[in-house]
Amino acid sequence: MDMAIEPISTHQIIDIIVNLLDARDPSTFCHSWRVAELSVLIARSMGLEPETVEQVHVAAHLHDIGKIGVPDRILNKPGRLTKEEMLQMQAHPRIGYNILSRLQIFGLIAPLVLHHHERFDGLGYPEGMAGEAIPLGSRIIAVADAFDAITSDRPYRRALTYDEGFGEVQLHAGNQFCPSVVKHFQEIRSLVPDSLKNLKINDVNHFAFVGHQDLMHSRKPT
Repeated sequence: MDMAIEPISTHQIIDIIVNLLDARDPSTFCHSWRVAELSVLIARSMGLEPETVEQVHVAAHLHDIGKIGVPDRILNKPGRLTKEEMLQMQAHPRIGYNILSRLQIFGLIAPLVLHHHERFDGLGYPEGMAGEAIPLGSRIIAVADAFDAITSDRPYRRALTYDEGFGEVQLHAGNQFCPSVVKHFQEIRSLVPDSLKNLKINDVNHFAFVGHQDLMHSRKPT
């Protein structure tokens, strides 16, 4: 007897993709979870419509899915990346976009993933977009992404405290980050849940921050 196959829901597809990321790199999976939680707090503080908040939430969960296409030797490198390795790492937004854009349900999500490493001053990647030309969701994810990275432990440098992290983000408002997003990010300081603070992953991974210029590998190598 033939059995009908029920259609897969959007949330089930998201769950499959997220679990693929977890299987490849658990530290990136947990990082993406924290970034999604922060992004939602920022989006709500900005008064965005619930549908838009949900789009930002999904895009934040999936913002690093393109790392599936980054070689292990780069993804798991404990030290600073070379220029060539950095270029390969910086391909992950485009890879993520290519994966997600194949599915119609992610039509509004894919561009947010593509542009989450653009900088407000136009010095980011992959397209060097600047200012409000960068999708708002991408600008929100950029702040949450960087904040979580610099407040997480790495084998080669200590994590900043949350207070230090908020200060660091404020320092880069107007150049790396959208000032409006940073303003609302500062307003959610008291809302950051303890569960977010307590979820720390100490696995060795690719991030190598040495001073402000390396914040989230935000610039193209020169």
